[in-house]
Amino acid sequence: MADASTEASPAQRVRALCAAQGEASVAAECAEIMRTGSWENRDLLVVLGGRVAVGEYARTEPAQSDLSYWAPTWAARGLLYAWSDTAAPAVVAALTHEAWRVREMAAKVVAAREIGSAGDAVAALAWDPVPRVRAAAARALRVVGEFEHASAALALAHDSDVQVRVRGEQAMAGMSARLDRDLRDA
Repeated sequence: MADASTEASPAQRVRALCAAQGEASVAAECAEIMRTGSWENRDLLVVLGGRVAVGEYARTEPAQSDLSYWAPTWAARGLLYAWSDTAAPAVVAALTHEAWRVREMAAKVVAAREIGSAGDAVAALAWDPVPRVRAAAARALRVVGEFEHASAALALAHDSDVQVRVRGEQAMAGMSARLDRDLRDA
């Protein structure tokens, strides 16, 4: 049974942990989980995953056997609320993770934390097979995309999925405004 701390929102849980351990420490631990996919840091994963994580640890079989993507996904989500620039390389690496949920959440972190070094990796996600990943990539490109990423944003603006198209149009508009140039002719 989950206690009150697992009933709080992920943002509330991570911020409370940051108050107790320090934001840089929590961000470093999240980055390490993203790099390794490890389920060894039970206390942090329960904070990050809440009731679902508690349930995974209660299983008789190891949680990582069929849901290996949850730990790095939760760790990436944790970086929305706890940040250190030292976590950026782990986020960029996670953009190529085999699990789409990890790629999607990493792209969300790129947008939220404005990780400019992720531009090329995010642009590559414009052709990801999962629409949710492509939509998250478009949001990230809006924030960190450069002129050389205009073709990726344009591809997203013409995507077959309506939600991705909307995000792609927003990426084109945001990049054009931020870079002070019309990218439709790029």
